Amino acid sequence: YRKIRMTYYDAGDAVQVFNSVWYPDAKYNLPVLGIDLLSFNRKKYLAIVDFQPLHPDEDSHSTIYEHILKPIKEKYDNLKGRMSSKFYDETQFFSKEMLFARFEDGKIVNDDLFPAFKSYVETHVDLVKNTPQAKNPQDVQHVFERQQAYDTYSADRDPAAGLFAAMFGKEWAEDFIYDFLFSLS
Repeated sequence: YRKIRMTYYDAGDAVQVFNSVWYPDAKYNLPVLGIDLLSFNRKKYLAIVDFQPLHPDEDSHSTIYEHILKPIKEKYDNLKGRMSSKFYDETQFFSKEMLFARFEDGKIVNDDLFPAFKSYVETHVDLVKNTPQAKNPQDVQHVFERQQAYDTYSADRDPAAGLFAAMFGKEWAEDFIYDFLFSLS
């Protein structure tokens, strides 16, 4: 991996947020693993786990891994939701096999979310271990540029920006988002 970034915010029972992005080394033409797990008052939950494609035309690229994810996702009806377009366009940097859920039943966390999350992480690690490295420097550079595009897209649309600004100030929030969370932006 080129970078694995994890952030965790814990405000007790009121709010807990775990966010992580796993960037394969650019020698591997693979998607980024994106994870967002949120709990509000231990009554409302939001979960997103996805192999986030890097390329604008992902049809041929996504067939490499989406068929591996489909049987995992099929096991968990509670994780087959659709994302709102309020912050993101799900046709950009999101796969068809994204796990997405909003729910209020905490039992879903242990019964569905954690096993599916674990399977997606293990599958991503296996892909990185078993994918041949690119030999052509131009191919490596192209993947790195797509990771930069991913970071820019994500930083510009991060829904947590308002929360960070309210808690820590606008300048801190922007520095955190652009310099740490999505440092290639």
